[in-house]
Amino acid sequence: MGDRVVPERVVPNRVVEVRRIGTVPYPDAVRIQAELVERRRRSEISDQLLLLEHPHVITLGTGADPANVVADENLLSALGIEVAKVGRGGDVTYHGPGQLVGYPILDLTPDRKDVHRYLRDLESVLIRTLLELDIDAVRIAGQTGVWTADGKIAALGIRVSSGWITSHGFALNVTTDLSYFGTIVPCGLSDTRVTSVEQILGHPVAMDDVMDLVERAFEKIFGASRRVAVGLP
Repeated sequence: MGDRVVPERVVPNRVVEVRRIGTVPYPDAVRIQAELVERRRRSEISDQLLLLEHPHVITLGTGADPANVVADENLLSALGIEVAKVGRGGDVTYHGPGQLVGYPILDLTPDRKDVHRYLRDLESVLIRTLLELDIDAVRIAGQTGVWTADGKIAALGIRVSSGWITSHGFALNVTTDLSYFGTIVPCGLSDTRVTSVEQILGHPVAMDDVMDLVERAFEKIFGASRRVAVGLP
C-alpha cells in the first residue's frame, strides 16, 4: 500500500526537550509556538517537542479550500467546534480530544535544511510508533501523512520560518471521536477514510503510553538526546 521505511538519523550533540502540556486551546498553542520559535532562533532554548491535545477545532492551512469545511456555522456551534486559519502548510484538518498533537520547534540548520526530508522524518516517527502498537502503517507516495489499511490515521502540517525553525507538526488519532471528521473533507481528500488507534485495536489506549512511544521514536529518527521537561520554557 505504501512505504514504511523508518531510517534512523544520526545527528551528534542534539538535544530535544519534550514537554507534555495537556489540553491547550488552539489560539494559545499558536501563540506559544510563535514565542518558542523566536526564542529558538535566538538560541535561548534548545530544540523542543510539545505534546498536547486540543479542544474541538478545525484548522485551515495556507493551501486550504474553505469549501472543505462541509458543516455549516449552526452545526459547528452545536458541536462546540471552533474554526481557525493558520500559517501552516496543508488543507483542512480537525483536532480534538483523544488526538495526540505534536509540535516540534526545531532548528534545522546546519545539516537538516530539507523540508521534504523533515516531513518524511515526522511520518517515520509515527510509523515507528504505530508499529510498536502492532499497527501496520505506511506513507503513500505523493501524499503527506500516515495511512493504515483502515484509513488515514495521522495528518501533518508544518511551517518552517526564516532561519529554518520549524513549528506546527503532526496529529495522531488515538482515541479520537471520528464522527467529528464528518464536518470536513480531511486534508481536501474527498475519498479519504480516517481511523484511530482505538478503532484498529478494538480497545482504548492510554495517551501517556502513546506519548512514551512517540518520544522514543522521535529520539531515534532525529538522532537527538531526549530531555524530559515540565511546563513551558
